[in-house]
Amino acid sequence: MKGRIHSIETFGAVDGPGIRFVTFMQGCPMRCAFCHNPDTWNPQAPVQFEWEPEELLQEALRYRSYIRRGGVTVSGGEPLMQADFVREYFRLCKQKGLHTALDTSGVISTDKAFSVLDYTDLVLLDIKTTDDGLHQTYTGHTRRSNQAWMDRLLSLRKPTWIRHVVVPGYTSLDSRLTELAYWLQSYSSVIERVELLPYHTLGAYKYEELGIPYPLQGVPSLSQEEITHARTLVQSLLPDIPVQ
Repeated sequence: MKGRIHSIETFGAVDGPGIRFVTFMQGCPMRCAFCHNPDTWNPQAPVQFEWEPEELLQEALRYRSYIRRGGVTVSGGEPLMQADFVREYFRLCKQKGLHTALDTSGVISTDKAFSVLDYTDLVLLDIKTTDDGLHQTYTGHTRRSNQAWMDRLLSLRKPTWIRHVVVPGYTSLDSRLTELAYWLQSYSSVIERVELLPYHTLGAYKYEELGIPYPLQGVPSLSQEEITHARTLVQSLLPDIPVQ
C-alpha cells in the first residue's frame, strides 16, 4: 500500500518528545475554522511523496542519529484517513526501536483507526472545543468521535498529550477554557501534557491561493497576554498536569 504524503519535516521539535521525523499525511475530513493548512484537506490533491511504508521508514532511518532520543510522528491533515499505511509504518518503526507518536483530531473512530494504537507509544490528541454546539459549526463534525478517542485512550492507559488551539472570541472565553479543563480531569491519569496553542493568521494566504473564503476573517492573532491567561486558568484546574 502507498501512503499519500503531503510533506516531511526531518528535524521536528514540537510534535512529541525530543527531535522527531514528522510525516504530514494528505487528506482531512474536518474543516476547522482556524486550520492553517487547508492544502492538506483534499485527499486527491498533488502530494510530495507516494511511498510504501518501507520507503518512509528508510527515509526516517537516514536521520536516526538525530531522532534516536526522539522518534517519529505522523500528523496531517488527518493521518487516520490512511490508517492501514500508518499502522504498518509504525509497526516497522517499532521493529527498529523508534518511538512513535500519532497526532490526530480523533475524528475517525473506526476499528481500523483504533488499530493504529497497537504500535503507537504516544497520542497527540487535538481537542477543538468541548462545547457541543460550537464544535459542529467550528469543525463540520460532532464531538462523538473525539469523545470516543479519549475513552479508548483511557481504557488502554495510552500516554496522551492534549492540544487545543485558543482562538479569540471562540475558545479563549474563560467559560470554555474552564469547561475544557473540567472535562480533561476525568482523563488525567493518561494525560501527560496539555498544550494550549495560540491562534495565528499565518496560514490565511493559503485560503486565497486555493480560492477558499477564510472563515475567521478579521479575527486577530491571540496576544501573549491572552495565552498566558489561558494557560494560568487551565493550570489552576489541572494542577498535576503540565500546561504549556
